[in-house]
Amino acid sequence: MNRDSKLNNLRTAIDSFKLILSRCNICPRKCGINRTAGKLGYCRAPLNPVIYSYLSHHGEEPALSGRKGSGTIFFTHCNMKCVYCQNYIFSQLDKGEEVPVDRLASIMLDLQESGCHNINLVSPTHFVPQILAALEIAVKNGLAIPIVYNTGGYDSLDTIKLLDGIVDIYLPDMRYSDTKNALAYSDAPDYVKVNRACIKEMHRQAGDLVTDDKGIAMRGIIIRLLVLPNDISGTAESLKFIKKDISADTYLSMMSQYYPTFKAGDFKELSRGTTQKEYANIVDEAHALGLNNGWIQDIPEGSDRKFLGTNIAPKSDKKAQ
Repeated sequence: MNRDSKLNNLRTAIDSFKLILSRCNICPRKCGINRTAGKLGYCRAPLNPVIYSYLSHHGEEPALSGRKGSGTIFFTHCNMKCVYCQNYIFSQLDKGEEVPVDRLASIMLDLQESGCHNINLVSPTHFVPQILAALEIAVKNGLAIPIVYNTGGYDSLDTIKLLDGIVDIYLPDMRYSDTKNALAYSDAPDYVKVNRACIKEMHRQAGDLVTDDKGIAMRGIIIRLLVLPNDISGTAESLKFIKKDISADTYLSMMSQYYPTFKAGDFKELSRGTTQKEYANIVDEAHALGLNNGWIQDIPEGSDRKFLGTNIAPKSDKKAQ
């Protein structure tokens, strides 16, 4: 998409969001609070965006990280309360620096200047209007690399629709296929319904993953599936949904990286890592369904990955000051 088209889409979306922050309904929580007056809703996010860190990230999916890294911006706060969150330092404990929109735009341009393949917005849901305002500034000043919307998957369908023609690559999680588990472990009782509707819309907009001749993602959707122990994530059911309602050509990121941290030790069923067998069963299910695009990970043989407590801070390169 050319620069003028993206700017037109940004302007339309920004106009649609003008009044939303005064009665915030950006996400499915629909708190209705006035963030322009300093009120805080469920996600605790203020008016200005808050950033924990930004960096050239080489640990994302290969199509995103490539050789030069993904230009990742980690936003503070979250509209879910996952008891096992590995980013709890900033998602739940709210560590980060509040920045004005023009500073966020400069960060995007700095990441492009450093050679990053894309701008990777991590947990952007609660700051979408501010991100769009920053993007408008950045695009006017030469930002031209793809925009990645990297979300936990609990987004408003109306909000996702407004991102059509702005976001190039969608990177949503599918955390659960069971409503009771979504409530118990993430305080998101309508997660499954909301998540699936948004992923359908994301695929409608961006389609299956398209890469350049070096294998770098340019457009499309990658769905992340974190395999939780004791089938809490219900990943096999999510795979069936993807095959039936999205596309058999969908690129999947099958993640084995779960380890019990934050409050996971309070839940016996979450207080151990995912086993090799649990993970292998999900990979086999994907293959059986004909879902063969994407990436898988390893689980070290003999790793018990017991509860690690709440003192493991995420690594980062640069703070947001």
